[in-house]
Amino acid sequence: MAKNPHRTAPTARLSDGELPALDPDSPPWPGRTVAVGGVDVHVTHAEATGNDAEPALLVHGLGGSTNNWTDLAGLLRTRLDVEAIDLPGHGRSGPAPDGDYSQRALARTVIGYLDRSGRGPVHLIGNSMGGAISLRVASSRPDLVRTLTLISPAVPDVRRLRAHPLKNDPRMALLVVPGIGGMALRRLGRTAVEARVKATIALCLADPRRYPATRLEQDIAEARERMRMPWANEAMLRSMRGLARVQFLQARAAWEAMRSITAPSLVLWGDTDRLVAPDLAAFVAAAIPDSRQLVLENMGHTAMMEDPVTTARAILGLLEDAVPARN
Repeated sequence: MAKNPHRTAPTARLSDGELPALDPDSPPWPGRTVAVGGVDVHVTHAEATGNDAEPALLVHGLGGSTNNWTDLAGLLRTRLDVEAIDLPGHGRSGPAPDGDYSQRALARTVIGYLDRSGRGPVHLIGNSMGGAISLRVASSRPDLVRTLTLISPAVPDVRRLRAHPLKNDPRMALLVVPGIGGMALRRLGRTAVEARVKATIALCLADPRRYPATRLEQDIAEARERMRMPWANEAMLRSMRGLARVQFLQARAAWEAMRSITAPSLVLWGDTDRLVAPDLAAFVAAAIPDSRQLVLENMGHTAMMEDPVTTARAILGLLEDAVPARN
């Protein structure tokens, strides 16, 4: 791949519209279980407060859940009717019946849900692994996507030699090795739940102090609940291997797929992202034809959790600029 993006995408505009006040002590949004392709999928719903709201679907990253979107969904519901989906084996969703947690299979579940629900086309928003899955959905089923927002999507790297958790951290590399990976994850599971969740938040956020205490408590409660799910570790391992397979074996196809996306798109990244290199933002935005980009200073891997207000304004700016142009 080229050393520099082939074009410079325009900078995203932030909406100056009025937003509701954040309530960091609110509970997670109510959810329901939907059968999709043999998987019991958990979907939450932040019902719109405004008239003529358009549908949106939010897709979390590896090891995440619908909880990751609680604050952002609350901010967007004045304009959008917001649903968030727990991917198979994640959150409160059941396991994939065939044990297939490849990127292709996870995208197939998202597509299956949108087809079943009849809500498409939606404003599709994905973070990390959910961003990679959203790219697949947008490229293969453009009829289901009104706009596409990618928050630090887990795309293949464009550089061969650089510090990278999966490539250069031996502990991360071991997790994708059959047999050894399960052992490593079980050992990690013996760490206190609170310590594991706090370590994850510290990895994903540039400044963990920004994360509300109530949200942290909710994440810890969910982690305890997942400890009782016999499929949780296997789903995590197989999903991670699916990511690695794309990174190392399917990179060219992934970048080619981006070039076929027709939906107006927003690429949002934190400049201190420790999991996916921030300079990939320019490459992703360059690859998607109708895109704009925004790199946030002193922001980590999950901007919607660390700064939901700016994230919401960027998404609403996309809607204000892009959607009228398509009518």
